Amino acid sequence: MALRKVASALTTKANGLSTLSKLSSISAARWNHTTAVPDFSKYKKESGGDASRAYAYLMVGTTGLVSAAGAQATVSDFLANMSASADVLALAKAEVDLNSIPEGKNVTIKWRGKPVFIRHRTADEIAEANNVNIQSLRDPQADADRVKRPEWLVMLGVCTHLGCVPIGEAGDFGGWYCPCHGSHYDISGRIRKGPAPLNLEIPEYSFQEDKLIIG
Repeated sequence: MALRKVASALTTKANGLSTLSKLSSISAARWNHTTAVPDFSKYKKESGGDASRAYAYLMVGTTGLVSAAGAQATVSDFLANMSASADVLALAKAEVDLNSIPEGKNVTIKWRGKPVFIRHRTADEIAEANNVNIQSLRDPQADADRVKRPEWLVMLGVCTHLGCVPIGEAGDFGGWYCPCHGSHYDISGRIRKGPAPLNLEIPEYSFQEDKLIIG
């Protein structure tokens, strides 16, 4: 009876060891299956080494050059469209022959859609403009600050009240008069009477020998 129990125990222990061995084998197989790195070598494209790198650099450089050329063309087209057209440039400046304006006379030209008064003043008119008390003026300005040559007065012919066009050689001060609201300007184009708040504006101009360039 005792021998039978011992034999049974040994058999049970042997079966247990066999079972553990089987479990160990299964675990090892599962571990190898989950940790092994798959072989994808057959899917990889063989590298050409330096040749492949050179080709990649060439493609990147070509793409950059094409992009830069496209950007330059876009900027050039934009600037060309934004630049002034020929007719606008023609209106940017006006040229007047001063020999065609007698002393003591006014000439009105159109520049940038606005009238420009050009007065060839006499010596008496120049003296009159300089004898005015500047402190008494609404918009104090010396005659010398409004002209580049004393005999030539150049102004925009737009009343500073509401934008009307004054009449030359008229008004209480022998200069210009705006009949719309009664503004009087003197022989220097300075406001002397009426609602206008400022003197007639002086545009940009220059002299080139006997020619007046406005603009």
